[in-house]
Amino acid sequence: MTQPNLEKTDTQSKLDEVPVEKVVHDFDIEAFLKQLTQRPGVYRMYNAKGKVIYVGKAKNLKRRVSSYFKKSHEEIKTAAMVAQVAYIEVTVTDTESEALILENTLIKRLKPKYNILFRDDKSYPYIFVSTGKTFPSLSYHRGAKRRVGKYYGPFPNASAVHQTLQALQKIFPVRQCAESVFNNRSRPCLQYQIKRCSGPCVDGLVTKQEYDEDVRHTLMFLEGKSFDVIDELGRNMEEASEALDFEKAAVYRDKIAALRAIQSQHLINQPGAKDMDVLAVAEQANQICVCLMMYRGGNLWGSEHFYPKQVDRIDDGNNESAVLSAFIAQHYESHPVPAILLLPSKLEEQKLLETWLSEKRQQKVKIQQPVQQTAKGLIQLASTNAITGLKQHLGQKASQFERVKALQEVLALAKPPEQMECFDISHTQGTHTIASCVVFTDGVPNTQMYRKFNIQGIQPGDDYAAMHQALERRYSRIQKEDGRLPDLIVVDGGKGQLNQAIDVLKSLNLESVPLVSVAKGEGRKAGLEILYTPFNEEGIDLESDDIALHLINHIRDEAHRFAITSHRAKRTKAQTSSSLESIAGIGPKTRKSLLLHFGGLNEIKNASVQELSKVKGISLEKAQTIYDFFHGSL
Repeated sequence: MTQPNLEKTDTQSKLDEVPVEKVVHDFDIEAFLKQLTQRPGVYRMYNAKGKVIYVGKAKNLKRRVSSYFKKSHEEIKTAAMVAQVAYIEVTVTDTESEALILENTLIKRLKPKYNILFRDDKSYPYIFVSTGKTFPSLSYHRGAKRRVGKYYGPFPNASAVHQTLQALQKIFPVRQCAESVFNNRSRPCLQYQIKRCSGPCVDGLVTKQEYDEDVRHTLMFLEGKSFDVIDELGRNMEEASEALDFEKAAVYRDKIAALRAIQSQHLINQPGAKDMDVLAVAEQANQICVCLMMYRGGNLWGSEHFYPKQVDRIDDGNNESAVLSAFIAQHYESHPVPAILLLPSKLEEQKLLETWLSEKRQQKVKIQQPVQQTAKGLIQLASTNAITGLKQHLGQKASQFERVKALQEVLALAKPPEQMECFDISHTQGTHTIASCVVFTDGVPNTQMYRKFNIQGIQPGDDYAAMHQALERRYSRIQKEDGRLPDLIVVDGGKGQLNQAIDVLKSLNLESVPLVSVAKGEGRKAGLEILYTPFNEEGIDLESDDIALHLINHIRDEAHRFAITSHRAKRTKAQTSSSLESIAGIGPKTRKSLLLHFGGLNEIKNASVQELSKVKGISLEKAQTIYDFFHGSL
């Protein structure tokens, strides 16, 4: 039975729509295509399990969707994707630009397997100039722009901001201190002594006119008018020389030299240049790197590399165009748009993206390809950075992948374990028991997925029961929430811990999940560990320099660290609060007074009745009650 396509006209309802996964039993693609609209919109392709595997947009939905099923695909990934399609849903939009926005929203929300996804949700830093103050200051800024003043950026990272601030400080001594510091100074700080600030916090060190001139030159520099600043400083130097004020002329000369030194570090330094982002793509070993180089006011403010998480894609033909189109649509949805985007080649959707970017910027935005020699040099520099970044990325990933691959061979796994989870138990003589679960993705820690479990209802010191409870809680919840199961479960311990894990997985019908336990070797020394699996009771004894053992030790040690840290936090909290909370008649205010007066729980325990009664609000009777609680009554 053919499912109806979803046609909506309200923009907000399209953006708020959350597709629901469903199991598909029957789908007539021919009938679906016949009744499909030719209007613009977004289409979502589902597999037989009802999971979205691809999201795309189209100027003409009928023509675009039909193209997947009415021609043979040379691209293997495209053919593989089309073979999995069991159902298609479409959302009609009024314009192609609206389809672009909706497509980008759904890609970020659903993370389809065959889409290119750039995960970049961070905010960029700025330089803030508090022009609303009598003596404005420069400072680092990230976040909402609520303060009164001017913001310059964005910069690709914090170091680029700090480098610019340091360079400006050496040329124009504008203060960079916080308002609270500035308002409470009675004498100049060290920055004044080393000539990095003119000292406006103290009367008589600098006039308002002189300070405003430095601020104006700073703003001109940040706006890309460094050539104008140099020309003005040059005229000032000549005037000072003619007036025989050679000391002042030397100051102007040094500022000009410093500005020219900064200009010489940039590939592009034409006066009056607009804000520009330069993009380039490098691809190797099925990995992609997009290099973004930011030029503001003609100066290079830094670069950044992006690596898409999903590299499976169905776009036939120009991969570079598909990658750059995806990057532009996703990146500039939440980041400032420059006046110019310089790309190595023309995009298939260039006009559409230009229109969308112009609407976001509320000014004309141009996507250009290099024609002049300078522009070609910028693209070449970005390409070099992309290639270099990709090689470094592959080198780091390769070293981790080698360890993961070696572990796959040692444990005879069907595939390299992309996601591994390791469990450990920590307690003090059976009290405050904590179980930790650490997650490694592609051989490296994924701290956002770490979990800890407060173990309750077991015999104190029973590590087996604690491990059983932690595993059962973890994987019963994953089953309930239809979450992702790991490719390998690691438990810290010997055969006893392994048997607990086997029992849990059997009870949950998860026996297919690979499992290994790590038993400490002779003398509990690192490198002598024995690995046990459900299919190898004799144990796997690896050499101490085996990279597979290194990976196991890494994840085991991380689980141990996380368990101990969590346990100590719980124990400390219990020791500092639960004892006092157990004393009858002692409320929160009294507990606070005691801790403030004595400084800690041990001091309260060691205090006499007379010392306790000296605390405000504590009578002799209460003091005796507290003393008896810790020492016992007669």
